[in-house]
Amino acid sequence: MPSLFLGRLHSLLVGGLIGVASIAAHAQALPPGVHMGMTAQELQATLPSAEPVSRPQRLAGGLLGSWRGETAPIGGLMFKPTYYFASGQLRRIEYDASAQGQPDGGEAAFSALLKWGRDNFGTELAALDPGSTYVSWSSSDLDVILQRTGDVHRASLRLIYKQRQTRDASEL
Repeated sequence: MPSLFLGRLHSLLVGGLIGVASIAAHAQALPPGVHMGMTAQELQATLPSAEPVSRPQRLAGGLLGSWRGETAPIGGLMFKPTYYFASGQLRRIEYDASAQGQPDGGEAAFSALLKWGRDNFGTELAALDPGSTYVSWSSSDLDVILQRTGDVHRASLRLIYKQRQTRDASEL
């Protein structure tokens, strides 16, 4: 009996590790061929399934969320990417998912993405506000933000890639 239990436990652990690895593989990289700084025409050529947004969202800094890509599964949730351009160049990608209907409110997906971020970028900067959790990492040319908002019944997750903006001290 104990060997049967250990065999099942081993299978569950191996399956769990494979699941986390597949989550990380989806989240880890931008879509193949996509890079910050590319033009909308280059995005269209790279991702033929990308579609223009009927009502583009405007953000600070002239960012315009003007293109959407195909949904992609990450951590059991379906994330929809929006591509933001400013000055004709891709500067931001937001992957949004609703955790509504998930028994854990997206906590498993958030935890898997948090682990992925730690594995790829190191220790995160974290903030906890009432109703939301944010973590972020910075690399030489990219800022990555993971955000979970809402309660278990209305939770949503957002994974954001932003082109890192550095300023010369003379600009401050």
